[in-house]
Amino acid sequence: MKGKNKTAFITGVSGQDGSYLAELLLKKDYRVVGMVRRTSANTHLENIKHIKNDIDLVYGDLIDGVVLAGVLSQYQPDEIYNIAAQSIPRESFKQPIHTGEITALGPVRLLEAMRQLLPKSKFYQASTCEIFGNLPGTPKKELFNETGPFYPNNPYAIAKHYAHQMAVYYRNYQKMFVSCGILFNHESPRRGPDFVTRKIARGVACIKLGVSDLPINEDGKPLIQKGKLMLGTLDAIRDWGFAGDYVEAMHLILNQEIPGDFVIATGVKHTIRDFCEKAFNYVGLDYQKYVVTDPSFVRPSEIDFMIGDASKAKKVLGWQPKVNFDKLVAMMVDAELANFR
Repeated sequence: MKGKNKTAFITGVSGQDGSYLAELLLKKDYRVVGMVRRTSANTHLENIKHIKNDIDLVYGDLIDGVVLAGVLSQYQPDEIYNIAAQSIPRESFKQPIHTGEITALGPVRLLEAMRQLLPKSKFYQASTCEIFGNLPGTPKKELFNETGPFYPNNPYAIAKHYAHQMAVYYRNYQKMFVSCGILFNHESPRRGPDFVTRKIARGVACIKLGVSDLPINEDGKPLIQKGKLMLGTLDAIRDWGFAGDYVEAMHLILNQEIPGDFVIATGVKHTIRDFCEKAFNYVGLDYQKYVVTDPSFVRPSEIDFMIGDASKAKKVLGWQPKVNFDKLVAMMVDAELANFR
C-alpha cells in the first residue's frame, strides 16, 4: 500500500488490545492487517467499527495453520502481533482442550509459519501475568518480574505459559526476533463483559440508572439480581492499568534492537473490593449496599496476589503508564453510563 512505511499483522484485532493497537499503528502510518473470527454476527467488530475501513480485515483463527501461512505469504508483514487467545480464565476450566488449541498451540502455528516464510520479521507474543500463578511459599508482597517464578494454576495460564516458553525457544534456538510482553491486568471500556472490571462498571451503571433486566452474565443470569451485583471473590489483589497505555509498550517492545521479555505493569496494588468502592463512589453510591459474593463466580483456583515490577520496561523502553487507577475506573463507569443512557 503506497505511503505506508511498515505492515503489521494483528491477530485478535477486534478485541480490547487489538483495537487499541490498530489505532496506534495506523497513527504511525502502518498498513494494518487484522485477523478476526468469522461468526454469524458482527457484534465482535464493535471495537473497530471506527477504523474498520482503514484495516485490511482477514478471517481466520489460530487453529488453522494454513490460513495463517496464507496471510503471512500474501501480506508479508514486518511485525506480527499475536494477541488472539481464549482469554477468559474462568471459561478455561470448562474448555481446557479448546483453550489449549487456541492459546497454547495457536502461537506455535503462527511462529512456525513465520519461521518458514518470514524469518526476518518481528514477532510479539502476548503473555500474561497469570503465568506467575500462586507459587507456594512466595511472599504476598513480592513483585513479579521477567524471571518468574512461574507457577500457572488454571488452564488458560498453563496454555499461556507453554506459548511463552515456545516463544523463548524460537528466539533462542531458531534465532528469530521474538519478544513477549508479560502484561498485568489492563482494562478499558472495550474490555469484554466477562471480566470483573467491566462487570463492576456495568453493574454500577445499571444500578444508578435503574436498569434491571440487562446485561446478562456468562451463566445466563441477569448481572443485577434483586438490586444486587453478583461477583466472586473481592479480596484478590491486582495491578490494573489502561489498555491504551499497554499497547504502546507492545509497539516499543517490537522496535528494540534486541528481542526480549518485558513485564508491563503499574506496580500499584488494589483489591477487587477497592475497584467496587471506587466505582460506586464515583456515582455517589455505597458499594456495600449493592455488591454480593456469589460462590458460583469464584474460580476453582484463584490467584491472591498479582503485582508487577515494570522497572525493565521503564529503563529499556522508556515506558510509563499514563492513566492511573482513579481515571481508569471513572473512564469505564462513564462509558457504561453513556451506553445505557
